[in-house]
Amino acid sequence: MWSQLRIANSPENIKFNIQWFDSLTSTNQYCELLNLDEVEEFTVIAARSQTAGIGQRGNHWESEASKNLTFSLILKPDFLPVADQFRITEAVSLAMVDTLTLLLPQADGQLRIKWPNDIYVATSKICGMLVSNKIQHNILQDSIVGIGLNVNQTSFPNWVPNPISVAQLISHEIPLEPLLTQLLTNIGERYRRLRQHLNEKEEYLSLLLNRGVESDYLYHGTRIRATLCDVNSFGHLQLITSNGTPLSCGLKEIAFLLPPPRPWEPSCKKNLAE
Repeated sequence: MWSQLRIANSPENIKFNIQWFDSLTSTNQYCELLNLDEVEEFTVIAARSQTAGIGQRGNHWESEASKNLTFSLILKPDFLPVADQFRITEAVSLAMVDTLTLLLPQADGQLRIKWPNDIYVATSKICGMLVSNKIQHNILQDSIVGIGLNVNQTSFPNWVPNPISVAQLISHEIPLEPLLTQLLTNIGERYRRLRQHLNEKEEYLSLLLNRGVESDYLYHGTRIRATLCDVNSFGHLQLITSNGTPLSCGLKEIAFLLPPPRPWEPSCKKNLAE
């Protein structure tokens, strides 16, 4: 079952067509089966239960039914050169930070983007994204943006390495549909700026986890120490190793080795809830 809602007060009168499903295996897979030529831009496929959600690198995305936001957004960014397709990732990541900054004002200085588009609060992951772009005749035709945001879930399986949710930080649950409306409004604003060809790369870089700090990574399976410096227009991570060697890495070439998530102190939780 699904319902529709049009948001008329979003930037440039962008109207999101939100379709809620009780259960889907994966919202991204559902979108990939559609004939996107016949689907309106800003269509949103949202699932209250997602039984086989997909994250980066093909990993499973864990989500308790009716507790979190799991949805996919269809965009048609044909105004962007193919070489600039990573700017979609930048825009949506910044929109998520915009949303969480309003929701968790005391965590503002601790919100980080883990390249390319995971959102962290300090050392804990609160949101994952998967952006799939379709290119035809050298034109960026369609983008499917899959988003999983931990909202009201407070218990996670042991195999999930470093999760945290909004409810864990503010000590109470919040309704999902108004949160989705706010997030889509922020995505609409960032997308409007993208249409105007406003460059927001520096803001994205300023929020990157590990930027400018020598840290541990796995590079083609080998542990290295390197400093994250930049992300190029193709979305490749730019690093300099501890011995001065420059590296340019795609998603499957490098993995972050992060310290264990630190526990949140009760005083910190109290401040976040105020």
